[in-house]
Formats: sequence, structure tokens, C-alpha cells
Amino acid sequence: MRVLAAMSGGVDSAVAAARAVDAGHDVTGVHLALSKNPQSFRSGARGCCSREDAHDARRAADRLGIPFYVWDLSDRFAADVVDDFVAEYAAGRTPNPCLRCNEKIKFAAVLERGLALGFDAVCTGHYARLQRADDGTVELHRAVDAAKDQSYVLGVLTAHQVAHSWFPLGTSTKTEVRAEAAARGLSVAAKPDSHDICFIPDGDTAGFLDARLGTRPGAVVDADGTRLGEHDGTHHFTVGQRRGLRLGVPAADGKPRFVLDVTPVDGTVTVGPREALAVSHLAGLRPTWTGIVPEGPWRGLVQVRAHGEPVPATVELRDGEQGSTLLVDTDEPLVGVAPGQAVVAYAGTRVVGSATISSTRSPVGAR
Repeated sequence: MRVLAAMSGGVDSAVAAARAVDAGHDVTGVHLALSKNPQSFRSGARGCCSREDAHDARRAADRLGIPFYVWDLSDRFAADVVDDFVAEYAAGRTPNPCLRCNEKIKFAAVLERGLALGFDAVCTGHYARLQRADDGTVELHRAVDAAKDQSYVLGVLTAHQVAHSWFPLGTSTKTEVRAEAAARGLSVAAKPDSHDICFIPDGDTAGFLDARLGTRPGAVVDADGTRLGEHDGTHHFTVGQRRGLRLGVPAADGKPRFVLDVTPVDGTVTVGPREALAVSHLAGLRPTWTGIVPEGPWRGLVQVRAHGEPVPATVELRDGEQGSTLLVDTDEPLVGVAPGQAVVAYAGTRVVGSATISSTRSPVGAR
């Protein structure tokens, strides 16, 4: 099998590529250049896509004895991930750029080009498992290492993309992967994991958004509409946020306030008690399915954050004039769920599909 190994310059993708070579496949490494002006070096564990990362990926490929290329996808990354991130915040939603990158770049642009070049699959260092069902279809499952499981951010994949993917690390722990890298003589064995948003390496999301959206003053109010303070832009806030509210008036009960709603149209940010964040009904747009689309309401598990706890729920796909909507009713309330986040549905360990949350509802009202 001809395998295209996406190599970020980190330990996970290097070991994944090495395992593909060990399996006897014809492997070619590719590093994705996603930044138009990459930094020379990474800032600790923040960000990725620096020139240092590209060099680390090339050294790993050389160690494995496989061909290596760099693909410039910076224009597509800017349009499909960065611009989307800014637009979502401007609309009062909370996006997950890692999901969008998987959807639009790693398993769309790369897979499309790879298949066109004659490759059979794209191999990555994601912690997830693939299993072949009795009917021959390929299923996406959680990784064995729950602490590293990345099935949530892969929930946006289609059945076609899943069928042409390979995740060699799904049955391993991070400790095992680092030990294997060291044993293979890979220089990235002890390299820190990247985290946070890769295109905001300094971690200043508010500053990044300010530079693109400017100052948009508005009011911070409570659920009754009483003005409590002012802000410089709704893009500084997300549902469930507690810090940085800068309120001059304490709550009557002395308890902390949290962001309950963000309305960019009139610049209003509504805050209130933590219990007002509880929701038990979600509606999601643009559903995608990693396999067969379920029929009728079905019972499963849902997860709304990359490392959030899955909760039992009833899930139903409903068609309407504006397209399909995924309706989710959870057995127990979820807290701090924001429009723009992804809800990923599971049947046991199997990823069924995902949707982008458009609205939530709780016993105390709708948002």
C-alpha cells in the first residue's frame, strides 16, 4: 500500500510514519507548511509549523529512509481555518480550529492530493483507532489511551476520509510512543507536545482577534438587562467564561458570574450564575457521518469538548428546509456549551458523527 505520512515535526507523527514503514508499506513523508511567515523556532510547547518543525520532520524522514516533501498549504489554511476562526468569533460563536484543520486541510486537501497522486491512505499521529466492521466498512473508534484520545477532533471526518486514513498510534500510550522514538534514535523523542492554537503561538487570542476585528464597544448586562459594565468587543468572550469580565458591580449573592450569552449584533454580553449555564438540549448544523447514517432517534454518548466527559443522550437527525439538523437531548445537564463548538456522537467507543452546535436550551430558557 502507498502511504502518505503527514509529518508535523513532532514525536507522534514520526513514530506513526516509522510504524507504517515497519508494516512494509511504500511510505512518503510530507510536511504541511501552513504559515505564510513561519517563525524560526517554536515557543516551547506553543504553536507549530515553524521552520524548526519542518527541519525536525525532515530529519525524522531521513532517519526512516523515506522520501520527504513540503507542501505549501498556507493559502488554503488561511482561508479555511484562520479566516473561519475570526469570522466565527465575530458572529459570537466559539470555534475549534483543530477540528476545522482536520476537516479542511489534513483530511481534505491532503487526502485529495494524495489520492490524485496514487496514494492509498494518509497516515497521521492522531490517537484514535480504526476497525473493520462485519460489512467491510471502516469504523473510527476511541484510542486505548483515554488521556490522549483524539477521536473528538476527528469526528468531522466523512466515511470516505475514514476509509483512506490510518492511525498507527491508536493502541499505544504516549509513554510508549516516546520510548519507541528514543529506541529508534529519533531526535524528537523528548520534544514537547504542541498545544493551544497553532497560528497564535504567543497564546494571546484576544490580541490576535483585536488586530483583525478592532474595537467594538458594548455592554455587559445581567439576565434582567441591568448594565453591569462595558467591554471592547464581544470577541473577547465565550459562553461559560468567568475571568476577564471586569464587572464593577458584585453579584447580590457574592458568587462569581459567568458569560451566558454573546450577541454581536448589539454588542451585548449577558452574564449570570453558573447554574444558568446548564443545558440539556443541543441543536447542531452541518452534520457529518464517519459511517452509516443512523435512522430515527437513537441512544448513544455525546461529547462537546476535546477532553470533556461523554454523557448519555438521545440523538436524532431531522431534515428541514434549511438542511439537516442534529438534535441532542442529554440525560444530565452540560455546562458552558457555546454555539460554534462541535458535538460528537458515539456508540460506545465508535465515533458516529458530529455537528456544529447552533443553539442550546435549558429549563430556564433558550440561548
